[in-house]
Amino acid sequence: MATIDTAALERALNLLPSRCKGPGGVAGVVKDGKIVARRAWGFADTYRRLPMTAATRLPICSISKHFTCALLLDLFDDPASLDAQVADFLPNYRDPLPTVAELCHNQSGLRDYWALTVLQGAIPEMSFRREDALSLIAGSKTAHFRAGALYSYNNANFRVLAELIERGTGRDFGELLSEYLFAPAGMKTAVLSPDARHPLDGVIGYEGNDEIGFLPADNGVYWFGDAGISAALDDMLAWEVHIDATRQNPESLYNRLTAPVTYADGSPADYGYGLRRDNWAGMKITGHGGGLRGFSSYRLHAAEERLSVVVMFNHDTGTFTSATALMEAALGMPPRPDASVRPEGWDGLWLDEERGLILRTVQDATGVKLYYSPSPSRLTVGTDGIARGQGLRLERDGEVLVMHRSQENLLVRARPLARIDYADGGDIAGLYHSAELNADLEIEARDGAVHALFKGMLGTGPMERMYPLAEHVWIVTTRRSIDASPPGDWTVSVRRNAGGNVTGLTIGCWLARNIDYHRVE
Repeated sequence: MATIDTAALERALNLLPSRCKGPGGVAGVVKDGKIVARRAWGFADTYRRLPMTAATRLPICSISKHFTCALLLDLFDDPASLDAQVADFLPNYRDPLPTVAELCHNQSGLRDYWALTVLQGAIPEMSFRREDALSLIAGSKTAHFRAGALYSYNNANFRVLAELIERGTGRDFGELLSEYLFAPAGMKTAVLSPDARHPLDGVIGYEGNDEIGFLPADNGVYWFGDAGISAALDDMLAWEVHIDATRQNPESLYNRLTAPVTYADGSPADYGYGLRRDNWAGMKITGHGGGLRGFSSYRLHAAEERLSVVVMFNHDTGTFTSATALMEAALGMPPRPDASVRPEGWDGLWLDEERGLILRTVQDATGVKLYYSPSPSRLTVGTDGIARGQGLRLERDGEVLVMHRSQENLLVRARPLARIDYADGGDIAGLYHSAELNADLEIEARDGAVHALFKGMLGTGPMERMYPLAEHVWIVTTRRSIDASPPGDWTVSVRRNAGGNVTGLTIGCWLARNIDYHRVE
């Protein structure tokens, strides 16, 4: 059994506030069922000088997802018995419906409602109610991939699961969490706190960074099942202690949550029941991150080493790197050798035609940055000429870029595009309608600048910047939405008839792909 490198862990904890600059944060480590480190620094509210403590409850964001799945497994002997009720939440759906298990594993094929709020005209600071989410989900008509075939992160999956749990038990979801999960695990102050507008214990979430400063974040989303739990560091460490205490029981909730999961084709899946399954530096870990506007969190558990790490900030700085750094320090792991080479010829622009998404690669002295999903991925190039990242591989096949995303069961062959700096947007200016969303898009082109305006069930959104990338391909840059991080860049592919006239557009991002718009005027 690995022992703790106390000195290395102490140093790593000391460095956290300066490496992850922001108003405040907490971190803790559990080894062999005992809390071996527990830190809180900075302020929950900088204006009121309210200290951050290990008892301050913070939104744990999407870490809530595995608690939703744990509750489902605890309350229903066979969750598949709820499969038929999924149709009630998707009354307009024309494709094969996902099962409850596919919802749990992010294999549903549904487009993410959080991304779709942008196309439905959301204002970033608006209030997004429980009923708004259900209405948006109910409007879904088609999948962006066949259920069970691939992985795609989707908050709607867990929103539906929570609704199914309430319906199946006739009881309040928050009360069930407290009774069946929090109390048995000794999470004394954890609660469901779904209204992000009102964080608990006076804590404030902050947008910004140390370069431009920090401002209080304005988040009006009602989270339910996909997020919504607030817990203190002490609560989260109690959960990790509980996981260790029940490790030898094959029927324990965490053992059931981390059981192997497959896709419909039988290939193993790296995500299931609200938890990622990763291999990090040769260790098998399970965990999940979370991010709401103004908050970031990550927890991981290395079962064989009996080690858990929890990191939570009241600012948007990523926490995965911090959590893995603490794990490596705690186990006294030496720095990994660098087998990379300086990349050459990796700058490029590519099109994943099947999903209608742009891949953009940017090289620097140490590796390649890939823009495809909402957060760019960092890869290093090996001596074999292949660029590798966490669950991701890029290689060249002639002019084609081949991308293998093992965590998504996805293989992409993307063709190169010739980048352009300018295109006259006059011919694409006008009004477009999406039958899939029952929503509109208005494009304005004026004096060389092009902007997009989305209108739908949530109102009329802000003007979004729109730039040409290649012939017939544009990009809409969503840098703020109703929550953090935004969906990212929307790829806009222009359709023309034989005469060269624009007849429509296809718009998509990683979370919501291949949405068709036809030209109205």
